[in-house]
Amino acid sequence: MNGDVVPGQRLVEAELAELLGVTRASVRAALFDLSADGLVERIPNRGARVRAVPVAEAIAITECRMVLEGLCAAKAAELATPAQIERLTAIGEQMAAAVAAGEPLKYSALNRELHQSVHEISGQTVAADLLQRLNAQIVRHQFQLALRPGRTHVSLPEHRAIIDAIAAHDPIAAEAAARFHLASVIDALRETG
Repeated sequence: MNGDVVPGQRLVEAELAELLGVTRASVRAALFDLSADGLVERIPNRGARVRAVPVAEAIAITECRMVLEGLCAAKAAELATPAQIERLTAIGEQMAAAVAAGEPLKYSALNRELHQSVHEISGQTVAADLLQRLNAQIVRHQFQLALRPGRTHVSLPEHRAIIDAIAAHDPIAAEAAARFHLASVIDALRETG
């Protein structure tokens, strides 16, 4: 889920068991669960490997995320406390500093923190769980987008619009800002395909 292994990489049970200090049965069970989540593909008589997600599928996943992120942003705008708004604003300022310093990996980490914070504030645990599963499937594409020259300059104002709408307790604007941001991600994904 962190993108530490690359698509297509073989996942050898014995090696993983030794690396993680667990039994092969535990690794086998974990690989089964990861397969059910769409992160790993099991190949008969050949083992398992990290599933590669084609761009078209990443776009379809992002279309689903658009709806769920919009819902979470709207709920967050309804429920955000002053302390939570302060936290979102601080993350937005850190994101701006990362863009100014040319640190796309730091920006990417803050991006994930911002979205996670919005999910938590929303109280919409079902949507947050679904988003976590969807995001895990396209983590590789997200890293590639974060490293694309100029991408952070595009997404920063989109994230600021989400924060501003939540701070204004405007659920309609928050949902629209979240959907606009994800539509921009879809456009960027299409450019990679």
